[in-house]
Amino acid sequence: MASSFSSDLRERVVKAVAEGASRRQAAARFGVSVASAIRWQESFEREGRVSAKPRGGDQRWQHIEAHADLILSELRALLAERGIATSQSGLSRFFKRHRITHKKTRSTPPSSRGRT
Repeated sequence: MASSFSSDLRERVVKAVAEGASRRQAAARFGVSVASAIRWQESFEREGRVSAKPRGGDQRWQHIEAHADLILSELRALLAERGIATSQSGLSRFFKRHRITHKKTRSTPPSSRGRT
């Protein structure tokens, strides 16, 4: 995954435009794409900031993670009703063995030639 440009670079591009350079000229001067210079300038005009926005990932994971104890205890209770005693670490090992993780991968079938 590519990293974000520094805030310093973004500020210099926006400052160059404010001092009279076109966005195209500022982009060429600092070695960034014209599209980036346009986005940074518009972001500065609209929101007064040039810093990068937060990147990717599930932003709602905390909602379900806040109920982790409830979920695990419910699973343990359902198993106990069927006469199966287990612990939280036992459930964690079960999830690990069956590759049940928080991070989901593509549903592409595994390639016989290598990683897909």
